Amino acid sequence: MRKILLTSCFVAAFSFAFVACKKDSAAGSKEVTAEVLNKIADLGFSTSGVAIHEDGYLVEGDIILTAAEMDRGRQKQILRVGSEEQYRTTNLVKGVPREITVSISSRLPSTYVAALDEALSRYNAQNLLLTFRRVSSGADISLVKGNGNFLASAGFPTSTGDPYDQVKVNANAIGSQPQATVASIMAHEIGHCIGFRHTDYMDRSFSCGGSTSNEGASTVGAILIPGTPSGPDPNSWMLSCIGSGQNRPFNSNDRTALNYLY
Repeated sequence: MRKILLTSCFVAAFSFAFVACKKDSAAGSKEVTAEVLNKIADLGFSTSGVAIHEDGYLVEGDIILTAAEMDRGRQKQILRVGSEEQYRTTNLVKGVPREITVSISSRLPSTYVAALDEALSRYNAQNLLLTFRRVSSGADISLVKGNGNFLASAGFPTSTGDPYDQVKVNANAIGSQPQATVASIMAHEIGHCIGFRHTDYMDRSFSCGGSTSNEGASTVGAILIPGTPSGPDPNSWMLSCIGSGQNRPFNSNDRTALNYLY
């Protein structure tokens, strides 16, 4: 997803030209060690622009890897790497049909409530086995205030089949973007929470610009979703970067992917 937003968002792309759905890279000036980079590569994620995050490490602009995930090690699963098909993580949400509740912190701008409602309505309009409902507390996924060099951040479903439970939203980085753009960012991060990887995970330069980055073999997060296109898909809601003011509702390929999984 091309996000022509803030200069601080996306280590190579959130500078009023590009932005990635980056996660909170907040935690100080510690160096990312070679051992950590090897673990990240072993899990099949790009080691370009890795940042220390309070919950672990921020990779690929907006994906959080926790310490537990880092210690899993290689799972010897070779995945197809092609063009811009849709990809899912190994873990998906279980117990479907299932309602997923979502809340939003009062520390975020009040206008974001309507953006979240729009994001949830996009999912509910697809008549999936997952439905989404906004609640005031006790949610399965909580949207909270985030700070740092990112627009928003999230993780992947747990091994027990629950969605990732938190999306950090950096309102300062997002700035005065239109509601549809904010809704697109939120829908993208919720996509991660239920098991979607970036459509262009094998080459982030497709939506973010910069140098080509092909991750090759992977383990926990890049399984091809059948029926999705083998060619570039410039409008997917799960592209890595989004342009300022852009709206990314689900396109036909996104709907194919959503309906295949849920």
